Amino acid sequence: MLRIQDISYAVAGQPLFAGASANIPNGHKVGLVGRNGTGKTTLFRLIQGELTLDGGAITLPSRARIGGVAQEAPASADSLLDTVLAADTERAALLAEAEADPAPARVADIQTRLADIDAWSAEARASTILRGLGFEPAAQARPCSDFSGGWRMRVALAGVLFARPDLLLLDEPTNYLDLEGALWLENYLRGYPHTVIVISHDRGLLNRAVGAILHLEDRQLSLYGGGYDTFARTRAERRAVAAAEARKQDTRRAHLQAFVDRFRAKASKARQAQSRVKMLEKMTPITPPHEAAQHAFTFPVPEELSPPIIAMEGVRVGYDGTAVLSRLNLRIDQDDRIALLGRNGEGKSTLSKLLAERLAPMAGQITRSSRLRVGYFAQHQVDELHLDETPLQHLQRQRPNEGQAKLRARLAGFGLLAGQAETTVARLSGGQKARLSLLLATLDAPHLLILDEPTNHLDIESREALVEALTTYTGAVVLVSHDMHLLSLVADRLWLVAGGTVTSWDDDLEAYRRFLMAGAADSTQASRRASKRASKEAAKAPAKETATQAETESATETTKEEVAQDATPLAPASAAPQLQRKTLAADLRKAEARLEKLAEMRVKLDRKLADPALYDAARARDLADWQAKYAELEEATARAESLWLEAQHRLDAAT
Repeated sequence: MLRIQDISYAVAGQPLFAGASANIPNGHKVGLVGRNGTGKTTLFRLIQGELTLDGGAITLPSRARIGGVAQEAPASADSLLDTVLAADTERAALLAEAEADPAPARVADIQTRLADIDAWSAEARASTILRGLGFEPAAQARPCSDFSGGWRMRVALAGVLFARPDLLLLDEPTNYLDLEGALWLENYLRGYPHTVIVISHDRGLLNRAVGAILHLEDRQLSLYGGGYDTFARTRAERRAVAAAEARKQDTRRAHLQAFVDRFRAKASKARQAQSRVKMLEKMTPITPPHEAAQHAFTFPVPEELSPPIIAMEGVRVGYDGTAVLSRLNLRIDQDDRIALLGRNGEGKSTLSKLLAERLAPMAGQITRSSRLRVGYFAQHQVDELHLDETPLQHLQRQRPNEGQAKLRARLAGFGLLAGQAETTVARLSGGQKARLSLLLATLDAPHLLILDEPTNHLDIESREALVEALTTYTGAVVLVSHDMHLLSLVADRLWLVAGGTVTSWDDDLEAYRRFLMAGAADSTQASRRASKRASKEAAKAPAKETATQAETESATETTKEEVAQDATPLAPASAAPQLQRKTLAADLRKAEARLEKLAEMRVKLDRKLADPALYDAARARDLADWQAKYAELEEATARAESLWLEAQHRLDAAT
């Protein structure tokens, strides 16, 4: 269990935590939420020991491994696959020791430990994680230095997922992912065998991948059972109760004070007045919940154009003479709200650049309204801001003839108030930089607004404000985002970018999510098959010549003891060949049936552990029981898979 006990920490005299406490049981998946700047990332650094507490304590079980994504992405000449494999430092050290030709007494220990940590399937597992995060097999063999910073951050994420620490800390992991990668990560985290704490503003992830919310507010930590929507409802109810209690106390206090003021000077009422003074002094103030300022987005209103504003016929587009998209026959009207769907690398960004006139067509015809203005926001544009200039200076460059009052009003319309208007961009938060970039993209009141991952670095309140702005905006919107909550509230048309062209996706977003998850499940099954093949090949490999006969017999005896604990015995090698093969085949079928039964049990347990009601404080014992059952299931599955591999190996050897 992670215990956060009465911690205090301040930065430059400003307290971020003051007597904050929380307990996170082992195996929990928790979302850490709070407004930008409240100290979420600082809490991670305190847990990892990178910062020293001013007071209190943070404790974990002894020898618990903590893992988080490195701040700097790898940029070495090592391949992506080798970089991820190296993240499991224990496996790497054991393999290096084995290559160094250790003493015979050490060989069996190394091989046993490698088997315990599933080292022989490591390459298949690492490849599956990389593929889930958008790297096809060919890309996995390329050096990290070939990829941009955003892509290398995915490699860093893959590394920490592969290492499987006991406490996994993820800080906005979806910021560098597309929708497909974000959905894959959701699914991966649900099945992660250890404790996870994730900082995220993605409501979909916080509703589907975690079972509790840790809220940081007013320098305190509060743990809520359930996903984000459950947290939001519970918190709203608590705030309403606190506000009502504060109003009642204010009324009571005013009544007592009025009596004191009226009768304090009268001798006959002096004792009663003094009694009420003491009641006032003893009354503990109930502070009403503080309502944080809501910063809306104020988009300028474009004039109306005749439809369509863009029409394409037979368009082909690509780079250096190579087409990425062809057969584009598309139409956009000014009232359209279009979400671009499609796997990474299929051409969503290419289509966005074509629409924004940042990429010319190779063939076909594009007809645009003669007065069409297009606003374009891409992820990289936040990085292209001038770090040594203020937001006000950015606007002055774009609007040199406008007065400061009007420019400041524009900034305020995007939540950049007086304090931020004259602060250099380098000192602004990620969310403030994103707001400035959105302001610059919409400055000319575009008829078509193209947004490529606009919610990165925006907190949940800001995302809700963006949803409101986009739904009332009178221009067309083309949206690429990994935030399904945003897509579901804004988009009314879905375009699928796949197979070198763009078609209409006629079903809804939930159907698209199921489609993607089905593909992810197929990939996982393929990985498991590859993992089993790798383990089987490792089992066939001859033992090192330095291993003694006694060590071999010892390892065999260990295997026999483990097998004896399971209800699925293996056929003896001494049986007659034909009978032996039949018996081994039966053993294999039993092992497969056991794995299928365990898989069914896992589905039921996942459904049970996903129930928000199970995380109520009153059901702590029930929760512990179900978590214990899940741990037992994990162990049983590992044993069953080992038996399956052994049965398959012996049947192959006998055939």
